[in-house]
Amino acid sequence: MSTLATAALAGLGLGFSLIVAIGAQNVFVLRQGLRREHLLSVVLICAVSDIVLVAVGIGGIGAVLERAPVLPVIVRWVGAAFLVGYGILAARRSLHPGALIVDEGSDGDSEPVRFGGRPPSGGPLTSNPAVVDPGGTTVRARPAAAAGTSLRATVLTCIALTWLNPHVYLDTVFLLGSIANSHGETGRWAFGAGAALASVVWFGALGFGARLLGRWLGTPTAWRVFDGVIAVVMVVMGVLLVRP
Repeated sequence: MSTLATAALAGLGLGFSLIVAIGAQNVFVLRQGLRREHLLSVVLICAVSDIVLVAVGIGGIGAVLERAPVLPVIVRWVGAAFLVGYGILAARRSLHPGALIVDEGSDGDSEPVRFGGRPPSGGPLTSNPAVVDPGGTTVRARPAAAAGTSLRATVLTCIALTWLNPHVYLDTVFLLGSIANSHGETGRWAFGAGAALASVVWFGALGFGARLLGRWLGTPTAWRVFDGVIAVVMVVMGVLLVRP
């Protein structure tokens, strides 16, 4: 396998590992998919935003690293520690999975369901997007667009969920950009292309496949599998990042 292909696959794997998680943005995309409301705009905003952030991370971090030769060593070890730590947290989540509960159409404001590890069998979806952990604590996403909401309101909500999330800058710009630059001048853009492809595939599948994925992602088993795979990918990439 060529160096560029290896870099692209590494970017694809890390991209999926960072983006596949229960969070407000994924809940919003899934909810819009279930409602079939301004779906194309939402998917495009999320995917294009990630592509821009990946490009900024690779180009910006690359420029900084060129001006400070000692930084690559520091970044490699910090990045490796972050990846391994992220992997350990994902492994813990896989042992105690939560679930993602999203409304299919109601625009009410009732309280989200709480449950200890899995959703009630055959129970209805909650009226607001929410993240439920196995301990019964519900972390609510930001208010999503209600039924009949204008395109403008939906777009603004989507942009806010994407660009006002501080983790996106740590994950996509700093971490992903730093690791991409460890693949060399040419390989870093192949790595970035793989990461960008992961975003396009994920948001497209989550939005346009919402009717199918919505029910599956509402089970702890699905997130157990996701987090288990994420844990392996993160730890392996962390070790590879600092190997001699």
